[in-house]
Amino acid sequence: MVKVQDPTDELVAGRYRLLEVVHREEGRVGWHGQDVEFERPVTLTRSRLPDHLREQAEHRTAARILRESERMGLICPGKVSTVVDVIEDNDFLWTVTERSPGVPLSALLGKGPVNYIRTARIGLGLLDVIAAAHRHGQTHGDLSPGQICVDDQGSVTVSGFGLMGATSSPRVTAPTYASPEQARGESTGPQADLWALGAMMYAMVEGRPPIRDRGRLDATLRAVDRLPIRPPAKAGPLSPAIQGLLRRDLLERVPEPVVREALTRILKQELDDSTPTAQLPVFRNSHGAAQRSGRTFGGRTVGRPVLVGGALVVTVVCFAVLTAAGGLPDGDTSASGSAPSPTASGSPPAASGSPSATPTDTATAPERPPAAPTSASASPSPTVEATPTSTFSTYNAPEGFSIDLPEGWKPLRTNGTSADPSYRVTFGASGDPRTLAVTYSTRLGPDPVEVWAALEPSLRSESTDYDRVGDIRAVDYRGFKGADMEWISVSDGVRERTLGRGFLIGDSRGFSLRWTTPADDWDDSANQEALDVFFQSFQPE
Repeated sequence: MVKVQDPTDELVAGRYRLLEVVHREEGRVGWHGQDVEFERPVTLTRSRLPDHLREQAEHRTAARILRESERMGLICPGKVSTVVDVIEDNDFLWTVTERSPGVPLSALLGKGPVNYIRTARIGLGLLDVIAAAHRHGQTHGDLSPGQICVDDQGSVTVSGFGLMGATSSPRVTAPTYASPEQARGESTGPQADLWALGAMMYAMVEGRPPIRDRGRLDATLRAVDRLPIRPPAKAGPLSPAIQGLLRRDLLERVPEPVVREALTRILKQELDDSTPTAQLPVFRNSHGAAQRSGRTFGGRTVGRPVLVGGALVVTVVCFAVLTAAGGLPDGDTSASGSAPSPTASGSPPAASGSPSATPTDTATAPERPPAAPTSASASPSPTVEATPTSTFSTYNAPEGFSIDLPEGWKPLRTNGTSADPSYRVTFGASGDPRTLAVTYSTRLGPDPVEVWAALEPSLRSESTDYDRVGDIRAVDYRGFKGADMEWISVSDGVRERTLGRGFLIGDSRGFSLRWTTPADDWDDSANQEALDVFFQSFQPE
């Protein structure tokens, strides 16, 4: 048997050629390979054998892995990698599977944090597989990002069934995803798979596992068993589910049905708040009060599932999410329209600060930069250079833009899609009915006025008492080709006004800024000042 550390032309077992490494983690390396006998693509995974497997005869280990893989293939067709061969090599085990679609989750994690919507989708797909296994008396026991393949739609394929199972041997592969009971060498059961699910979702939203690798297997396992886990900071409404799965007490670790309900509600809210239109332009509104708890969103109530796990009782707030049909479709129709508003144009100086990796709100506002000379605008209202009476501070978004926000404002949610770099960030503050949504899209037409016009039918059909105010107006926004549209709608019995300004930055790419307030408060000086500051301070990526 040939031991192979890196891609080589040498054959494993005289049959499988290693082509390229696709994932690497403690105790496990995976390759794309080729079965030269049948001329088909395969994946080869070399795993370090735990003690209990080294004591078994080779044929017993191989037979169990083949048997459990075949059984799981019948239980979850298309969601479990088909094992075609198992080869032992001293302290290592080679598992050869058919090539799964997508990429290993470990490769996805290597690109940085994943938004919570995609994380929920991947997590639910993985939960489907492990829950089915548990119902049939099987435990994976070795789940890690190297054992999961993910495609662009978030569908998952799981490998590795049969390697560990319900044993009392500590994991020797990917120990950062081991459960505390595994780290202690206790018998492994279904709860260990739930811990691993929580650890992987944590790693997706945070960009790192809950327990970092300590360099030595024993040190990492001790850390898993003893060290506290910092609550996830970027998980949004996923946070209660993740923390519930990472409960050290098995009796308090949330059960599969409760986790499923939390993930399903988050994804259902995404679908509910996505427009059905096939080709919708961007300049999407993120509607004000509905994005916060309990308000109706497009005529649908934003739910709050209760996540209960043993002594754990938490609330999962499910926010609405955008989809990317023809860009970021703009079907958030509960964001209401507006009456004519002053339009801030002109080229402002660059906002202070540079984009940072983590969004931060400064406690004290920096001195606001002076306004640059205004440029021509098609807006019927003149540009007003307001003297600020409120405190604003510069927010440097990790997505790459910056903008000055009122004191106490922060991102309420950040939405994106797995298939497109488009995103939307919605800002607001607790108790403040106003919101600002910044949307970026890569699939826009050449005329912003036509983009808004094409969007309006979906706004009209899904909004309550929708009424556009005035015409869609072409604007020159700081040298960018743009357009303004204002409208009124009713959300949860409250009339709201929205001004949407969309503008192109080239190559079918563009931004929109949507400002939504209660209609009765639209002309308040504080609202007009905030709108001016937003338009003057915004700096695109």
